[in-house]
Amino acid sequence: MKKFEHGGDINSFAKELKCEVEQIIDLSSNINFLKPKTKTNIHNLDISSYPKYDLLYESISNHYNIKRYNIELFNGASSAIFTLFKHFELQNCIIYSPAYLEYKKAAKLFSYKLQNINRFENLEKEVKKNSLVVFVNPSTPDGKYYKLERLMRYWFKQNCTILIDESFLEFTNKKSITKYINEYDKLYILKSMTKFYSCAGVRVGTIISSKNNIKKLKEKEPLWKLSTYDMNYIIEVLKDTKFTKKTIKKTNKNKAYLQEVLSSYNFIEKVYKSDANFLLLKLKNIDSKTLQNHLKKYKIMVRDCSNFDFLDSSFVRVAVKNEASIKALKYALDRI
Repeated sequence: MKKFEHGGDINSFAKELKCEVEQIIDLSSNINFLKPKTKTNIHNLDISSYPKYDLLYESISNHYNIKRYNIELFNGASSAIFTLFKHFELQNCIIYSPAYLEYKKAAKLFSYKLQNINRFENLEKEVKKNSLVVFVNPSTPDGKYYKLERLMRYWFKQNCTILIDESFLEFTNKKSITKYINEYDKLYILKSMTKFYSCAGVRVGTIISSKNNIKKLKEKEPLWKLSTYDMNYIIEVLKDTKFTKKTIKKTNKNKAYLQEVLSSYNFIEKVYKSDANFLLLKLKNIDSKTLQNHLKKYKIMVRDCSNFDFLDSSFVRVAVKNEASIKALKYALDRI
């Protein structure tokens, strides 16, 4: 596995198996299996003029219940991450790991001195003053939601620049830390629209921070970053006000079923409790590659987590999808 490889490469998987993409059951990707209702017809959009983002800013600010001047938009979460790492110009970066691999990649690219803190073992580990602190909440690949208030106070005391990734928060009923943006001027919160709204091909990421921080970010950003298609799609899906409640209810139901299935096998040592739309597994007497190769016979993809910090080849992530996918996985696992 490549160092910064992610799940969800369904096209390569189908090509390897010499089958159609539609035949693949992708449990490696943590994209919502439900889709919001939308009336957007891309063929009717006016793309002859430059996009104006006023309605998009308004829709997102209303959605997150924050002021428009606390928001900057990016061409996806990864774009936001790399922009911030370049913008901060700090020396030290602490990533509470395992975490989304783009953070480690960005830290290395922009020559930060990197420290990984194993959040499974020691959340209280000391961090250097004036560092960049990165915390994904709910976390990946295990999906745990952390109450961060005590850690936040410690980071404030250390004068750290704080980046909290809440890309999976909408899959839960948990609270955001947006209330702190007017209290601490070195706090940045990342929101990814694409995972929850099942539109990885629509690249919209949101950074939330203080008015002054956003103003400084905008000064170094191009005027047009999102296409008219991206903009209109997000505006439209945010109108589906029932989608959040529907997703949380259905995801929790299917997650409980998936957890029940996975807990019944003696070659799965542990299924981690998750607040997000995926489950982390620790295997026993079998490694992730062996499991992946077995599941290929059934055209099922799962995420090998061996390239995450502090994890090894005994760890696999399985996304929560529809009931048919879970039943297909059970059928395959019964025959391992």
